[in-house]
Amino acid sequence: MKLYAIFFSPTGGTREVCLALAGGWQQPVEEIDLSDPRRDFGQITLSPEDLCVVAVPSFGGRVPPAAAQRLGQIHGEGARAILAAVYGNRAFEDTLVELEDVLKAAGFVCVAGVAAIAEHSIMRQFATGRPNETDILQLKEFARQIQAQLESGAATEPSLPGNRPYKELHTIPMVPQTLDCCNQCGTCATLCPVQAIPADAPNRTDPDRCISCMRCVQVCPQKARQAPPQAVAAISLKLEPICSQPKMNQLFL
Repeated sequence: MKLYAIFFSPTGGTREVCLALAGGWQQPVEEIDLSDPRRDFGQITLSPEDLCVVAVPSFGGRVPPAAAQRLGQIHGEGARAILAAVYGNRAFEDTLVELEDVLKAAGFVCVAGVAAIAEHSIMRQFATGRPNETDILQLKEFARQIQAQLESGAATEPSLPGNRPYKELHTIPMVPQTLDCCNQCGTCATLCPVQAIPADAPNRTDPDRCISCMRCVQVCPQKARQAPPQAVAAISLKLEPICSQPKMNQLFL
């Protein structure tokens, strides 16, 4: 059996969750980063003996379209999949059921689902520092429970919360700004998951391509990119009542 951690993680929180779950098996893990726009995911073929932890962030209660498209290129070939929806303390809504449908269409067999908390990628005051040490321990315990069920032969398709048809996709339209300290090093252009930043003009962003994932803000060595402060303040005020109360990780078997 080969163990894979497959994730779309622009700012790192989803990768942390994915690796924590995969770490419960205590064996080497091969990482597949869905946020790499240069990789040909159609070249990846798995087998029924393989186990995959597949984690995506919840964008407006849905799977990010870029992640869904790239997952759909992988040849699952009966590989077992543990699904993880990672969200910033608001709600994951239809993310898990949509991820399940995407993976089934790609030939995976879904055996468990997890909803996990990570620091909000835009409003960093929500779920700050998560997944924390307690979260990591709990996610590893989830992995042990899943492993026990798989080894017992009692694993069945999980009952996942969510709706079909999915909710209409509405994401926060927040294109990062470039500050005067930008030296046009091009790091953001290289690492943008959807190639919304021109390589020859990395101080610009194509608003039609940008998915507001904030990776460019996260990776800029000059700290020369930021989400529009006024928009962040307005949306933070709106989300305060529903995002301030800490939520718990959940396991679905």
